[in-house]
Amino acid sequence: MPKYEEIADTLRQRIKQGIYPANSLLPNQVELVEEFDASRMTVKKAITILTMEGLVFARRGAGTKVLDHSFWNKNTAPADQYRGMSFDLADANQTLTSKVITFKVTFPSPEVKERLTLNAQQPVYEIIRLRIVDGVNSVLEHTYMPVNLAPGLTDEILENSIYSYLKKDLHLTFAGAFRNIQADKADKYDQEYLECAPTDPVLEVEQVVYLDSGQPIEYSRSRNRYDRRGYTYLDVNNC
Repeated sequence: MPKYEEIADTLRQRIKQGIYPANSLLPNQVELVEEFDASRMTVKKAITILTMEGLVFARRGAGTKVLDHSFWNKNTAPADQYRGMSFDLADANQTLTSKVITFKVTFPSPEVKERLTLNAQQPVYEIIRLRIVDGVNSVLEHTYMPVNLAPGLTDEILENSIYSYLKKDLHLTFAGAFRNIQADKADKYDQEYLECAPTDPVLEVEQVVYLDSGQPIEYSRSRNRYDRRGYTYLDVNNC
């Protein structure tokens, strides 16, 4: 486990045990650096995890305040990041498993062709994965990737982390992503795999991820159960 996760785990447990009670301040970063024998960047990363979980609120010059409750009663992810669920949930010390529902090579539909700026003859992977968080069916991902940009995908990779494979094995670097978050009605896949009722709303995150060359490498639609997964955005500049 990375050092920053160990620090976050320790601080999280202290908050839950009341060692750091609500409305108190965490020890300052200098004290935490000395206690954990870590760099300031590592400590800052640990505090960022707790901030995104809604356990603390950090502001320059005012210290890090322990909140009286977590903001959220469900899994959340940063709305402005696209590192992949494996990375996000590792930060929160949660267990993620994946079930591959569909994995095939096909030619792109007009929508996929437009999103990935392909021609009709360029093959893509069509992937549907059920993402299971701490044993609970939480997200259904529909993903399309150009085969030539992500060669060698396998079921084993899909059951773990695609992004880890792209970065560590293919040495790809990313420039950014466009995300559109909207509500939708539960479709047949949502009803079957996320156990949604036909009238349940679903939170859909549609995104296109770009390589540093400007070429889109992923077009995906992540379908989230409304009561099991949400997205957060932290903004303290105007507070």
